[in-house]
Amino acid sequence: DQARPLRNHARLRDAACEAGLVGVQIAAVTEPTHLQQDGTLVVMVTTSAWMQELSLLEPELLRSLNRDASRPPVLKVRWMLRR
Repeated sequence: DQARPLRNHARLRDAACEAGLVGVQIAAVTEPTHLQQDGTLVVMVTTSAWMQELSLLEPELLRSLNRDASRPPVLKVRWMLRR
């Protein structure tokens, strides 16, 4: 599976927060790493508790991420625990 790496993770996280795609709290515990060719966004998460919470919020987050039709669509999120 080909993946498009997301450059400048901190800047991307800040921009997502400023654009209202995610809140400050979510931005502080996540790090999007790349968007796979199949539309899967891979996101590192600081704790398993946050991973569970974000999994429950995934439908809402996907709607928010896909508001801008000029960006490639995100079809699902793969949450991974940062070690």
